[in-house]
Amino acid sequence: MIELWHYLVLAAILFGIGVAGIFLNRKNILVLLMSIELMLLAVNFNFIAFSQAVNNLDGQIFVFFILTVAAAESAIGLAILVVLFRNRGTINVGDLNSMKG
Repeated sequence: MIELWHYLVLAAILFGIGVAGIFLNRKNILVLLMSIELMLLAVNFNFIAFSQAVNNLDGQIFVFFILTVAAAESAIGLAILVVLFRNRGTINVGDLNSMKG
């Protein structure tokens, strides 16, 4: 039987990989967005694990709302990245430091 601490350890590993992705790769915006999404997935995993542990569906319903917002955020973020790549020719963070309107 898989216990609660198994889920928490897996979520901590996922969150750690996301944090490591942010700190180790600060040049590519796409990798930064994927690392943030991985951290959000780890938090959602904790919501589901605790919801299952206390036999309450509130955490699982909350995860559906979070995933909906995350999907919209990913779509908008990728659209902005496509526009930036078309205009500047790069998606490196160092090259995008001057955002002039």
